[in-house]
Amino acid sequence: MNKIKELFVKYQEIINYLIFGVLTTIVSLATYYILTVTILDPKVALELQIANVISWIAAVNFAYFSNRKWVFKNKNKASLSEASKFYLARVSTLLVDMGLMFIFVTKMGVNDKIMKIIVQVVITVLNYVFSKFIVFKEKKNENK
Repeated sequence: MNKIKELFVKYQEIINYLIFGVLTTIVSLATYYILTVTILDPKVALELQIANVISWIAAVNFAYFSNRKWVFKNKNKASLSEASKFYLARVSTLLVDMGLMFIFVTKMGVNDKIMKIIVQVVITVLNYVFSKFIVFKEKKNENK
């Protein structure tokens, strides 16, 4: 049991990121699926991208607060700089998301529901890297 606890403590950040990454993905996918089943047609390129953007907005807002509090356990007061880095990083992965969806769904005819899941895996990895090394990186103590 101690070994499991040691592994959890050692990899707690990654485990928490995966948990909240799954929850963020659920927010994104649920929003996307609700929109494409009810009011938007994913076969229309513009409506596909509108569904993508709206699902992105919902997911990113959830992700910022959950990542800040529970994943990277940032104790510093929230700053405009931090939030800006987070949203800018997420905009870059949104563009990757939109590009991949356009290529595979609009141009190649791959099923949008399946492709959305595949794209989310790629986006999750990129988001972790950006959050870990750019947005929530630990500040070095300059007094050392």
